[in-house]
Amino acid sequence: MQGTLNEIDIRSILQLIELGQRTGELLIEAYQTSSGNQGDVLESYKFRSSQPLKIQGHKIFWLVFFVNGQIVYTIQSKNRGCRRLRDYLFRYQIKVIREELENIERMSHNEIEYAYLWQLIKQHRLTPEQGKQIIQQMVRETLFDLLSLRQGAFIFEMGSGLDPLLTSVEISPLLIEMMKEVQQWKQLHPYLESPQQALQIADQEQLQETLPEKAYEQLLHWADGKTSLRRLSRRLQRNLGTLARGIYPYVERGWLHPVMAITPSVSSPNHLWDEPTPRNSPRIVCIDDDLTIGKTVETILGENGYDISLITDPLSGLTLIFELNPDLILCDIAMPKLDGYEICAMLRHSPAFQYTPIIMLTGKEGFIDRIRARMMGATDYLTKPFGEQELLLLIEKYVKPKTNHD
Repeated sequence: MQGTLNEIDIRSILQLIELGQRTGELLIEAYQTSSGNQGDVLESYKFRSSQPLKIQGHKIFWLVFFVNGQIVYTIQSKNRGCRRLRDYLFRYQIKVIREELENIERMSHNEIEYAYLWQLIKQHRLTPEQGKQIIQQMVRETLFDLLSLRQGAFIFEMGSGLDPLLTSVEISPLLIEMMKEVQQWKQLHPYLESPQQALQIADQEQLQETLPEKAYEQLLHWADGKTSLRRLSRRLQRNLGTLARGIYPYVERGWLHPVMAITPSVSSPNHLWDEPTPRNSPRIVCIDDDLTIGKTVETILGENGYDISLITDPLSGLTLIFELNPDLILCDIAMPKLDGYEICAMLRHSPAFQYTPIIMLTGKEGFIDRIRARMMGATDYLTKPFGEQELLLLIEKYVKPKTNHD
């Protein structure tokens, strides 16, 4: 069974699988562009030989696993480094250990997240009931996304099913429940449009006066512009719809501002495991489309005790800045697609970079350019060409390299 969502909707596909009591895997691909070719993707899936589905470019996939017409597990292609499982284990104070993930990936035939969950249960770090609840919430998340999907392709492949089987979910009752939740969510438009939106505080005074102290403190912690509503619902153990309806009045009044959450870059291998690397020296990001200048800065700072990352394409590398969470940012002004002024202004709108030193690298010496840089939130500037000592002295004004005596 295969086709497009123009021919048959997700609800009908699931009902057919339930009616036929099928065991196997359903792959759904969301169309991201009008030129997307679902045929290539579906054919590559047929011959994946039980290997985990990989992200191909910017396409988004879901896999739904069935046993006898019931859903037993779901995954999404964006779930890098088991981020979803990490969120659910947060409530039980269990951390996903990178080395364990690597061992499971080598040894298990199941999807890595599912295999890791089973290992936690076998090791009595998680109870079977807790494991079931986690999978059931994962299934709900997936159905919420799929029932909102209008453009895409699908293919169902018969198979032997997952082993061992942790739980199963009846389709019909859950479909009724999730259809209702999707409809309720649509009533929150246009203020809230996606579970991937995050929150930023726009009127701290009004929120503090209105909310109970504990709720206000929680909001200050989570409204960071990076934690999506979906991640927030997982970690707070609250239904996504209930959470969204709770914050809706404050968004409607303009006290909270929804933004698209920053997600990890697919091209960044350091974030496959979604765990911060211990920082032994100040981390600096240099954004400059001129590779010669960028490499010069990288060499100078690397030799002087700094952890330096170079970004030559500011548009595609913007999410990487949020992931690296640098102590200082060097940013060229004159760049195509996205100039330094725009980058500086965007970063300053995020609480994560409200106080991070941002030094503009520019060949412009005009007074107006310096004023504009300051207006956009730049901390300082450095005029090209500059020497090694000039660069180091300016950076040491804000952050100092770690020495062996530190």
